Amino acid sequence: MVRFLRRHSLDKSNSQSHLRHQHESGSGTDSNDTEMAEPAGNGRAPPRSRLARDGPPSDLDIMKEKFAKLLLGEDMSGTGKGVSSALALSNAVTNLAASVFGEHRKLEPMAPDTKERWKKEVGWLLSVSDHIVEFVPTRQTAENGTTMEIMSTAQRRDLQMNIPALRKLDNMLIGYMDNFVDQTEFWYEKGGDNKRDDDKWWMPTVKVPAEGLSDVTRRWLQYQKECVNQVLKAAMAINAQVLVEMEVPEIYIESLPKKGKTSLGDTIYRNITDEEFDPVEFLESVDLSTEHKVLDLKNRIEASTIIWKRKMQTKDTKSSWGSIISFEKREQFEERAETILHLLKLQFPGTPQSQLDISKIQYNRDVGYALLESYSRVLESLAYSVMSRIEDVLGADAAATNLTASEVARRQMEMNMPRKLDAREELEKLNEAPASMTLYDFMGWHFDQDELMKKKEEGTLDEAGEAMLLKKAPSLAPKKFSYVDSLAGGMRSPSARH
Repeated sequence: MVRFLRRHSLDKSNSQSHLRHQHESGSGTDSNDTEMAEPAGNGRAPPRSRLARDGPPSDLDIMKEKFAKLLLGEDMSGTGKGVSSALALSNAVTNLAASVFGEHRKLEPMAPDTKERWKKEVGWLLSVSDHIVEFVPTRQTAENGTTMEIMSTAQRRDLQMNIPALRKLDNMLIGYMDNFVDQTEFWYEKGGDNKRDDDKWWMPTVKVPAEGLSDVTRRWLQYQKECVNQVLKAAMAINAQVLVEMEVPEIYIESLPKKGKTSLGDTIYRNITDEEFDPVEFLESVDLSTEHKVLDLKNRIEASTIIWKRKMQTKDTKSSWGSIISFEKREQFEERAETILHLLKLQFPGTPQSQLDISKIQYNRDVGYALLESYSRVLESLAYSVMSRIEDVLGADAAATNLTASEVARRQMEMNMPRKLDAREELEKLNEAPASMTLYDFMGWHFDQDELMKKKEEGTLDEAGEAMLLKKAPSLAPKKFSYVDSLAGGMRSPSARH
């Protein structure tokens, strides 16, 4: 062994002497190459990065690096102290979306290379779902004609249904952004001229002509907003369903008080348990002026819901989770709390995740749930971001034409009372709508509306035409931060936010 080490050191010193001799004679290599090959002062050659050695990384190198991080659980030391595979995969989807969509702050198509990168790399991560299977009964016919039932493997049913649906929502969102390629009626101020003074000071300022947008463009923007809103609702429905299916971590349950009243506070508890309960009036009476107050209310109500569920599942009244209130009353309180949570999610779609959601994602061990939750969450965030950009343009148009609040409300009619979302129903609505409609495709739409109004005044309007006139546009979403807008608290992984 000593002889081998001595011989190795001699060979190394001889090679270094040969390189030094080449540097002094200046022959055989370029001066820049000789400088790179020259050993450092300690007698060792300086390390060279993979990029300097091989040039730009190939797709295979990038894929190897991504899946190596997944296998290591984001622990590059390899000591096994990393996060679970489910959380590592969730973080990978989240971080990819942040790097791709984080700087997309205008109503314009994505750059072709960025779009190609997103489709390629998210496809790599979603390919894991192809290998998540379950046993299903199938019939097999033997050579003698005998039919038998055997168990075979197939992709898990929830992934088989939701992954293609999310991929379709993804393609539709990118298509809606591509529709803004030929618009010329609004533009954005350049970096030095951006003087936006509201709560989104870092976003570019929208400019419209002095007389405002044309009626055709305004109606087309409303149509685009309605299409994006359908995608937002479908992504929200899938995300909410996946979070419901996730198991509540024990560490979260241990942190809760033993009574729902303690979590809610006296005022909120009194309102929810009152005989005359109206969820809309309750939300109007609560201060929801800031994002922090909305999130605090959501955390309180979710905690009380978990407490009440535990009490209904516990039959021992002497237990710390026991209940002295009847089962029916407890179930009624839980339904009221879930109604409030549903309305909060619809009214404030850009609110950050609650403590319960963060705990579920952080301690989840199901890789399939991790994929569905993270993918639907980033699509929900992107859809909300696109809607906010459209609202910025419509807001600039309203300011340019000096519209009053009542006129803006009349122009953009409010939606009906929110109801519980169903992912399949929202996707069916999207299937019925055109896949893409640019401004030029939309040019004749408002003339049809005018013709319908004329027929209504004359009394010759049929039922189909009346249904088209009664179709309402979605309401404006509240001005809240989206995950893409505020990367410091939105697109990052749940474990990194706190």
